[in-house]
Amino acid sequence: MDKARIGKDAETRALLYLQKQGLRLISRNYLTRHGEIDLIMEDSGTLIFVEVRYRRNKMFGGAGVSVTSEKQRKLLATAEHYIQRHAPNQAVRIDVLAIEGDELHWIKNAIEA
Repeated sequence: MDKARIGKDAETRALLYLQKQGLRLISRNYLTRHGEIDLIMEDSGTLIFVEVRYRRNKMFGGAGVSVTSEKQRKLLATAEHYIQRHAPNQAVRIDVLAIEGDELHWIKNAIEA
């Protein structure tokens, strides 16, 4: 399976998991010149930007640690873009959903917004 298909499958798996936790999908693959946010969800009035990371296993640190400082900078810039245009007064947070094989790890407030 190619890398793009694996990534899309991981995003779908993350989306289904988060919906089972009660979150509502607002947008998927929000793209700006700054970068992309995989999922934008809403939970009890809070807007949640979700970065989905997939690794086949935990070798080399696993999925969660793969969110580099550069990726964090891009996520923050893209989230700011969305907030300014669509939700200027809404509470927000940035989460990471790390998938390692069959395990899902939901890291809330992974990046300070």
